[in-house]
Amino acid sequence: MGNSMGTIFRITTFGESHGKAIGVVIDGCPAGVMVDEQAIAAELSRRRPGQSAVTTSRKEDDTPEVLSGVLDGKSTGAPIAILIRNKDAKSEQYQGMEGLVRPGHANFSWLAKYGAFDGRGGGRASARETACRVAAGAIAKSLLSEQGIHVRAWVEQIGDVAMPAASESTGDGAHDCDPEENALRCPNRKAASAMEVAILRAKEEGDSLGGIVRFSVEGCPAGLGEPLYERMESELAKAMLCIPAAKAFGMGNGFDACAMRGSEHNDVPTGIVDGKLTAKTNHAGGVQGGITTGMPLTGTVGFKPTSTIRKEQQTIDLQGKAATFAPPADARHDPCVVSRAVAVVEAMAALVVADFLLRARCARMQLSGTQEQGPSGSGEEC
Repeated sequence: MGNSMGTIFRITTFGESHGKAIGVVIDGCPAGVMVDEQAIAAELSRRRPGQSAVTTSRKEDDTPEVLSGVLDGKSTGAPIAILIRNKDAKSEQYQGMEGLVRPGHANFSWLAKYGAFDGRGGGRASARETACRVAAGAIAKSLLSEQGIHVRAWVEQIGDVAMPAASESTGDGAHDCDPEENALRCPNRKAASAMEVAILRAKEEGDSLGGIVRFSVEGCPAGLGEPLYERMESELAKAMLCIPAAKAFGMGNGFDACAMRGSEHNDVPTGIVDGKLTAKTNHAGGVQGGITTGMPLTGTVGFKPTSTIRKEQQTIDLQGKAATFAPPADARHDPCVVSRAVAVVEAMAALVVADFLLRARCARMQLSGTQEQGPSGSGEEC
Protein backbone atom coordinates (compact mmCIF):
# COMPACT_ATOMS: atom_id res chain seq x y z
CA MET A 1 0.00 0.00 0.00
CA GLY A 2 1.04 3.60 -0.50
CA ASN A 3 3.08 2.87 -3.61
CA SER A 4 0.81 4.79 -6.01
CA MET A 5 -0.23 8.40 -6.56
CA GLY A 6 -2.64 10.17 -8.89
CA THR A 7 -6.32 9.74 -9.83
CA ILE A 8 -6.30 9.63 -13.65
CA PHE A 9 -2.60 10.08 -14.44
CA ARG A 10 -1.57 7.44 -11.91
CA ILE A 11 1.86 6.01 -11.14
CA THR A 12 2.97 2.95 -9.16
CA THR A 13 6.64 2.46 -8.34
CA PHE A 14 8.48 -0.70 -7.32
CA GLY A 15 11.94 -1.92 -6.32
CA GLU A 16 14.55 -1.36 -3.62
CA SER A 17 17.83 0.54 -3.41
CA HIS A 18 19.99 -2.60 -3.60
CA GLY A 19 17.63 -4.88 -5.51
CA LYS A 20 18.09 -5.84 -9.16
CA ALA A 21 16.10 -2.89 -10.45
CA ILE A 22 13.59 -0.18 -9.67
CA GLY A 23 10.75 0.94 -11.92
CA VAL A 24 7.43 2.64 -12.46
CA VAL A 25 4.13 1.86 -14.18
CA ILE A 26 2.16 4.86 -15.46
CA ASP A 27 -1.55 4.25 -16.00
CA GLY A 28 -3.98 6.78 -17.46
CA CYS A 29 -1.58 8.60 -19.74
CA PRO A 30 -3.62 9.62 -22.82
CA ALA A 31 -2.62 8.24 -26.20
CA GLY A 32 -0.57 10.51 -28.42
CA VAL A 33 1.77 12.05 -25.81
CA MET A 34 5.39 12.27 -26.98
CA VAL A 35 7.58 9.80 -25.06
CA ASP A 36 11.28 10.44 -25.74
CA GLU A 37 13.62 7.99 -24.00
CA GLN A 38 16.50 10.45 -24.36
CA ALA A 39 14.41 13.13 -22.63
CA ILE A 40 13.64 10.69 -19.80
CA ALA A 41 17.34 9.84 -19.54
CA ALA A 42 18.21 13.56 -19.44
CA GLU A 43 15.84 14.11 -16.51
CA LEU A 44 17.29 11.08 -14.71
CA SER A 45 20.83 12.40 -15.21
CA ARG A 46 19.87 15.49 -13.19
CA ARG A 47 18.90 13.26 -10.26
CA ARG A 48 21.45 10.47 -10.57
CA PRO A 49 24.23 9.95 -8.01
CA GLY A 50 27.90 10.62 -8.66
CA GLN A 51 27.41 13.75 -10.76
CA SER A 52 29.60 16.16 -8.74
CA ALA A 53 31.77 16.59 -5.63
CA VAL A 54 28.72 17.72 -3.64
CA THR A 55 26.84 14.43 -4.15
CA THR A 56 27.34 10.76 -3.27
CA SER A 57 30.05 8.83 -5.10
CA ARG A 58 27.69 5.96 -6.01
CA LYS A 59 27.79 5.56 -9.80
CA GLU A 60 24.55 4.69 -11.57
CA ASP A 61 23.87 5.32 -15.27
CA ASP A 62 20.12 5.31 -14.57
CA THR A 63 19.36 4.26 -18.14
CA PRO A 64 15.57 3.97 -18.58
CA GLU A 65 14.14 0.94 -20.36
CA VAL A 66 10.63 1.64 -21.68
CA LEU A 67 8.94 -1.77 -21.73
CA SER A 68 5.38 -1.01 -22.79
CA GLY A 69 2.77 1.59 -23.69
CA VAL A 70 4.79 3.40 -26.38
CA LEU A 71 4.74 3.03 -30.15
CA ASP A 72 6.69 5.16 -32.61
CA GLY A 73 7.65 7.60 -29.87
CA LYS A 74 4.10 8.24 -28.62
CA SER A 75 1.98 6.82 -25.82
CA THR A 76 -0.65 4.30 -26.91
CA GLY A 77 -3.04 4.71 -23.98
CA ALA A 78 -1.85 1.42 -22.46
CA PRO A 79 0.14 1.35 -19.20
CA ILE A 80 3.70 2.62 -19.65
CA ALA A 81 6.30 0.55 -17.79
CA ILE A 82 9.83 1.90 -17.25
CA LEU A 83 12.67 -0.15 -15.73
CA ILE A 84 15.91 1.26 -14.23
CA ARG A 85 18.54 -1.31 -13.29
CA ASN A 86 20.78 -1.01 -10.19
CA LYS A 87 24.45 -1.58 -11.00
CA ASP A 88 26.56 -0.05 -8.20
CA ALA A 89 24.85 -1.10 -4.97
CA LYS A 90 27.79 -2.40 -2.84
CA SER A 91 25.51 -4.01 -0.26
CA GLU A 92 28.49 -5.34 1.73
CA GLN A 93 29.03 -1.85 3.17
CA TYR A 94 25.89 -2.31 5.25
CA GLN A 95 26.86 -5.59 6.92
CA GLY A 96 26.88 -5.40 10.70
CA MET A 97 24.37 -2.56 10.88
CA GLU A 98 21.26 -4.76 10.97
CA GLY A 99 20.96 -4.82 14.75
CA LEU A 100 21.33 -1.08 15.32
CA VAL A 101 18.81 1.75 15.19
CA ARG A 102 20.46 4.03 12.65
CA PRO A 103 20.10 7.70 13.70
CA GLY A 104 17.76 9.57 11.37
CA HIS A 105 16.85 6.45 9.37
CA ALA A 106 13.66 4.45 8.92
CA ASN A 107 14.79 0.99 10.03
CA PHE A 108 13.03 1.08 13.43
CA SER A 109 9.75 2.49 12.11
CA TRP A 110 9.71 -0.06 9.26
CA LEU A 111 10.43 -2.87 11.71
CA ALA A 112 7.59 -1.64 13.93
CA LYS A 113 5.18 -1.73 10.98
CA TYR A 114 6.29 -4.73 8.92
CA GLY A 115 8.49 -6.80 11.23
CA ALA A 116 11.23 -6.75 8.59
CA PHE A 117 13.50 -4.15 7.01
CA ASP A 118 15.84 -4.31 4.03
CA GLY A 119 18.82 -2.47 5.48
CA ARG A 120 20.89 -2.50 2.29
CA GLY A 121 21.06 1.22 1.69
CA GLY A 122 17.61 1.84 3.12
CA GLY A 123 15.75 -0.65 0.92
CA ARG A 124 12.37 0.65 -0.21
CA ALA A 125 12.75 3.70 2.06
CA SER A 126 15.82 4.84 0.13
CA ALA A 127 15.78 7.99 -2.00
CA ARG A 128 16.90 5.71 -4.83
CA GLU A 129 13.17 5.16 -5.47
CA THR A 130 12.79 8.78 -6.57
CA ALA A 131 14.40 7.90 -9.91
CA CYS A 132 11.09 6.19 -10.73
CA ARG A 133 9.20 9.42 -10.04
CA VAL A 134 11.59 11.44 -12.19
CA ALA A 135 11.09 9.00 -15.10
CA ALA A 136 7.31 9.29 -14.78
CA GLY A 137 7.60 13.03 -14.31
CA ALA A 138 9.42 13.32 -17.64
CA ILE A 139 6.34 11.97 -19.39
CA ALA A 140 4.05 14.23 -17.34
CA LYS A 141 6.25 17.16 -18.39
CA SER A 142 5.83 16.15 -22.03
CA LEU A 143 2.05 16.08 -21.63
CA LEU A 144 2.09 19.50 -19.95
CA SER A 145 4.47 21.02 -22.47
CA GLU A 146 2.06 20.17 -25.26
CA GLN A 147 -0.49 22.32 -23.36
CA GLY A 148 1.95 25.22 -22.90
CA ILE A 149 2.64 24.41 -19.23
CA HIS A 150 6.26 24.34 -18.02
CA VAL A 151 7.69 23.23 -14.68
CA ARG A 152 11.00 24.40 -13.23
CA ALA A 153 12.71 24.34 -9.85
CA TRP A 154 15.95 25.56 -8.32
CA VAL A 155 17.91 25.58 -5.06
CA GLU A 156 17.11 28.65 -2.98
CA GLN A 157 19.03 27.83 0.19
CA ILE A 158 21.66 25.40 1.51
CA GLY A 159 22.23 25.38 5.28
CA ASP A 160 22.32 29.05 6.27
CA VAL A 161 23.41 30.22 2.80
CA ALA A 162 20.42 31.69 0.93
CA MET A 163 19.83 33.45 -2.35
CA PRO A 164 19.13 37.21 -2.26
CA ALA A 165 15.59 38.20 -1.28
CA ALA A 166 12.79 37.34 -3.69
CA SER A 167 11.23 39.86 -6.07
CA GLU A 168 7.87 41.22 -4.86
CA SER A 169 6.20 40.71 -8.23
CA THR A 170 7.54 37.37 -9.45
CA GLY A 171 8.49 35.51 -6.30
CA ASP A 172 11.87 34.70 -7.86
CA GLY A 173 15.12 35.54 -6.16
CA ALA A 174 17.90 37.48 -7.85
CA HIS A 175 18.42 35.15 -10.81
CA ASP A 176 21.55 35.87 -12.82
CA CYS A 177 22.14 32.46 -14.45
CA ASP A 178 20.44 29.24 -15.50
CA PRO A 179 20.35 26.95 -12.44
CA GLU A 180 21.61 24.07 -14.59
CA GLU A 181 24.89 25.96 -15.15
CA ASN A 182 26.28 24.93 -11.75
CA ALA A 183 26.38 21.80 -9.61
CA LEU A 184 24.15 23.37 -6.96
CA ARG A 185 21.33 24.19 -9.42
CA CYS A 186 21.10 27.65 -7.90
CA PRO A 187 20.27 30.52 -10.31
CA ASN A 188 22.51 33.00 -8.46
CA ARG A 189 26.23 32.56 -9.10
CA LYS A 190 27.50 34.16 -5.89
CA ALA A 191 25.08 32.18 -3.73
CA ALA A 192 25.90 28.94 -5.60
CA SER A 193 29.62 29.38 -4.90
CA ALA A 194 28.98 29.99 -1.20
CA MET A 195 26.65 26.96 -1.06
CA GLU A 196 29.31 24.72 -2.60
CA VAL A 197 31.90 25.88 -0.05
CA ALA A 198 29.47 25.13 2.78
CA ILE A 199 28.69 21.63 1.48
CA LEU A 200 32.33 20.71 0.91
CA ARG A 201 33.17 21.91 4.41
CA ALA A 202 30.41 19.72 5.89
CA LYS A 203 31.60 16.81 3.74
CA GLU A 204 35.17 17.21 4.98
CA GLU A 205 33.86 17.12 8.55
CA GLY A 206 31.85 13.96 7.83
CA ASP A 207 28.58 15.86 8.24
CA SER A 208 25.69 17.01 6.05
CA LEU A 209 23.44 19.98 5.25
CA GLY A 210 19.80 20.52 4.30
CA GLY A 211 18.19 23.26 2.25
CA ILE A 212 15.24 24.65 0.31
CA VAL A 213 14.06 24.07 -3.27
CA ARG A 214 11.62 26.50 -4.89
CA PHE A 215 9.39 25.39 -7.77
CA SER A 216 7.30 27.27 -10.33
CA VAL A 217 4.69 26.01 -12.81
CA GLU A 218 4.12 28.55 -15.56
CA GLY A 219 1.30 28.51 -18.11
CA CYS A 220 -1.01 26.68 -15.71
CA PRO A 221 -4.67 27.38 -16.59
CA ALA A 222 -7.23 28.64 -14.11
CA GLY A 223 -9.68 26.10 -12.69
CA LEU A 224 -7.43 23.19 -11.67
CA GLY A 225 -7.90 21.66 -8.23
CA GLU A 226 -10.78 20.94 -5.88
CA PRO A 227 -12.25 23.28 -3.25
CA LEU A 228 -12.09 20.99 -0.21
CA TYR A 229 -10.09 17.83 0.41
CA GLU A 230 -8.10 17.66 -2.83
CA ARG A 231 -7.04 21.26 -3.17
CA MET A 232 -4.19 22.04 -5.53
CA GLU A 233 -1.93 23.10 -2.67
CA SER A 234 -2.83 20.10 -0.49
CA GLU A 235 -2.06 17.65 -3.30
CA LEU A 236 1.21 19.43 -4.04
CA ALA A 237 2.03 19.31 -0.34
CA LYS A 238 1.33 15.58 -0.19
CA ALA A 239 3.45 14.96 -3.28
CA MET A 240 6.38 17.01 -2.03
CA LEU A 241 6.32 15.72 1.53
CA CYS A 242 6.47 12.11 0.33
CA ILE A 243 9.92 12.82 -1.13
CA PRO A 244 12.51 11.26 1.21
CA ALA A 245 14.19 13.92 3.43
CA ALA A 246 11.42 16.50 2.73
CA LYS A 247 10.25 18.03 6.00
CA ALA A 248 8.52 21.28 5.07
CA PHE A 249 6.25 22.68 2.36
CA GLY A 250 5.05 26.19 1.66
CA MET A 251 2.72 27.50 -1.04
CA GLY A 252 3.53 30.95 -2.38
CA ASN A 253 5.04 32.90 0.51
CA GLY A 254 4.55 29.90 2.78
CA PHE A 255 5.47 30.53 6.41
CA ASP A 256 6.55 34.10 5.59
CA ALA A 257 2.85 34.88 5.08
CA CYS A 258 2.26 34.31 8.80
CA ALA A 259 4.11 37.54 9.57
CA MET A 260 2.23 39.59 6.95
CA ARG A 261 -0.98 41.57 7.23
CA GLY A 262 -3.96 40.88 5.00
CA SER A 263 -3.38 44.19 3.23
CA GLU A 264 0.12 43.01 2.38
CA HIS A 265 -0.64 39.39 1.50
CA ASN A 266 -3.76 39.90 -0.65
CA ASP A 267 -2.85 39.70 -4.35
CA VAL A 268 -4.49 42.76 -5.91
CA PRO A 269 -6.15 41.73 -9.23
CA THR A 270 -5.23 43.74 -12.33
CA GLY A 271 -7.15 41.92 -15.05
CA ILE A 272 -8.23 38.71 -16.75
CA VAL A 273 -6.23 37.59 -19.80
CA ASP A 274 -7.13 34.44 -21.76
CA GLY A 275 -9.21 33.21 -18.82
CA LYS A 276 -6.35 33.71 -16.35
CA LEU A 277 -6.25 36.17 -13.48
CA THR A 278 -3.41 38.69 -13.38
CA ALA A 279 -2.34 40.45 -10.19
CA LYS A 280 0.33 42.81 -8.88
CA THR A 281 1.78 40.10 -6.65
CA ASN A 282 1.58 36.32 -6.29
CA HIS A 283 1.85 35.78 -2.53
CA ALA A 284 -0.78 32.99 -2.70
CA GLY A 285 1.29 31.00 -5.17
CA GLY A 286 -1.33 30.89 -7.92
CA VAL A 287 -4.07 29.19 -5.86
CA GLN A 288 -7.22 30.58 -4.27
CA GLY A 289 -9.77 28.36 -2.54
CA GLY A 290 -7.81 25.27 -3.57
CA ILE A 291 -8.18 26.07 -7.29
CA THR A 292 -5.64 27.64 -9.65
CA THR A 293 -6.13 31.25 -10.76
CA GLY A 294 -3.89 31.13 -13.83
CA MET A 295 -0.99 32.82 -12.05
CA PRO A 296 2.23 30.76 -11.80
CA LEU A 297 2.10 28.01 -9.19
CA THR A 298 4.98 28.66 -6.80
CA GLY A 299 6.11 27.08 -3.57
CA THR A 300 9.02 25.76 -1.55
CA VAL A 301 10.11 22.36 -0.26
CA GLY A 302 12.42 22.13 2.75
CA PHE A 303 14.86 19.21 3.04
CA LYS A 304 16.55 18.03 6.23
CA PRO A 305 20.29 17.34 6.40
CA THR A 306 21.15 13.92 4.98
CA SER A 307 20.81 11.26 7.69
CA THR A 308 23.78 9.17 6.53
CA ILE A 309 26.95 10.89 7.72
CA ARG A 310 30.52 9.75 8.43
CA LYS A 311 30.59 10.95 12.03
CA GLU A 312 30.41 8.37 14.82
CA GLN A 313 27.05 8.63 16.59
CA GLN A 314 25.56 7.27 19.79
CA THR A 315 22.48 5.06 19.36
CA ILE A 316 20.86 1.88 20.67
CA ASP A 317 20.50 -1.66 19.43
CA LEU A 318 17.13 -3.29 18.76
CA GLN A 319 17.00 -4.45 22.41
CA GLY A 320 17.32 -0.85 23.60
CA LYS A 321 20.91 -1.12 24.83
CA ALA A 322 23.36 1.73 24.25
CA ALA A 323 25.57 1.30 21.20
CA THR A 324 27.82 3.24 18.86
CA PHE A 325 27.03 3.64 15.18
CA ALA A 326 30.07 4.07 12.97
CA PRO A 327 29.65 3.63 9.20
CA PRO A 328 32.48 2.01 7.23
CA ALA A 329 35.32 4.32 6.21
CA ASP A 330 34.47 3.84 2.52
CA ALA A 331 30.72 4.37 2.99
CA ARG A 332 29.12 6.64 0.38
CA HIS A 333 26.64 9.37 1.16
CA ASP A 334 25.35 12.71 -0.06
CA PRO A 335 26.67 15.56 2.08
CA CYS A 336 23.58 17.38 0.79
CA VAL A 337 20.68 15.96 -1.28
CA VAL A 338 19.14 19.29 -2.21
CA SER A 339 20.71 19.82 -5.66
CA ARG A 340 19.64 16.33 -6.75
CA ALA A 341 16.17 16.90 -5.28
CA VAL A 342 15.48 19.68 -7.83
CA ALA A 343 14.63 17.10 -10.51
CA VAL A 344 12.40 15.22 -8.06
CA VAL A 345 10.50 18.35 -7.03
CA GLU A 346 9.90 19.20 -10.69
CA ALA A 347 8.68 15.66 -11.35
CA MET A 348 6.24 15.67 -8.43
CA ALA A 349 4.83 19.06 -9.45
CA ALA A 350 4.41 17.84 -13.03
CA LEU A 351 2.65 14.65 -11.92
CA VAL A 352 0.17 16.56 -9.74
CA VAL A 353 -0.62 19.21 -12.36
CA ALA A 354 -0.93 16.62 -15.17
CA ASP A 355 -3.39 14.61 -13.08
CA PHE A 356 -5.48 17.69 -12.26
CA LEU A 357 -5.42 18.78 -15.91
CA LEU A 358 -6.97 15.47 -16.98
CA ARG A 359 -9.45 15.51 -14.09
CA ALA A 360 -10.56 19.04 -14.98
CA ARG A 361 -11.86 17.86 -18.33
CA CYS A 362 -14.67 16.12 -16.46
CA ALA A 363 -15.53 19.03 -14.15
CA ARG A 364 -18.57 20.22 -16.10
CA MET A 365 -20.70 19.17 -19.04
CA GLN A 366 -20.16 20.97 -22.36
CA LEU A 367 -23.64 21.98 -23.50
CA SER A 368 -24.40 21.66 -27.19
CA GLY A 369 -23.96 24.91 -29.08
CA THR A 370 -22.09 26.74 -26.29
CA GLN A 371 -18.63 28.20 -26.72
CA GLU A 372 -17.46 27.67 -23.14
CA GLN A 373 -13.92 26.48 -22.75
CA GLY A 374 -12.61 24.25 -20.02
CA PRO A 375 -9.36 24.66 -18.10
CA SER A 376 -7.38 23.12 -20.95
CA GLY A 377 -8.62 25.86 -23.28
CA SER A 378 -9.77 23.24 -25.75
CA GLY A 379 -13.49 23.57 -25.21
CA GLU A 380 -13.67 19.79 -24.84
CA GLU A 381 -15.42 18.52 -21.73
CA CYS A 382 -16.63 15.12 -20.59
